[in-house]
Amino acid sequence: MTPLTIKTVDYHHPKEVEAMVGLLDAYARDPMGGGTPLAEPVKRGLGPALANEPGALSLIAYDGAQPVGLLNAFRGFSTFQCKPLMNVHDVVVLSSHRGRGVSMALLEALERQARAMGCAKLTLEVLEGNSVARNAYRKFGFAGYELDPAMGQAQFWQKVL
Repeated sequence: MTPLTIKTVDYHHPKEVEAMVGLLDAYARDPMGGGTPLAEPVKRGLGPALANEPGALSLIAYDGAQPVGLLNAFRGFSTFQCKPLMNVHDVVVLSSHRGRGVSMALLEALERQARAMGCAKLTLEVLEGNSVARNAYRKFGFAGYELDPAMGQAQFWQKVL
């Protein structure tokens, strides 16, 4: 493997969007991503939609010219710290490049950008059964959080609309 290059995706650049969508589709097809390919309207619309999302940030890891990893994140806000935060939404590493430090390189690049933006913290969600990702995130410094130990750790919930 050649040294990785991390690049911020330009959502107006068709080749970069194509690489981003291809990596995200590979993740969607994986059991950890749901095991279903991205729908065609999502594939066509993701670049323009993210270009119109002011807090969107996507990073691609390249091994030479080959895109091998993707991190999608969105800027949010911490009311308790009165500062922006960065939420990691997707971390994708092609199976051919897992175990080679790709996710760590992506997270390090995101942390640098988040610090430069004055963010208070990085947040993310991870599936309980994804022990590989959980271990990688712990290694990077992520941990569950609680405001009051008597109330337990925070949980991520959703309501599909």
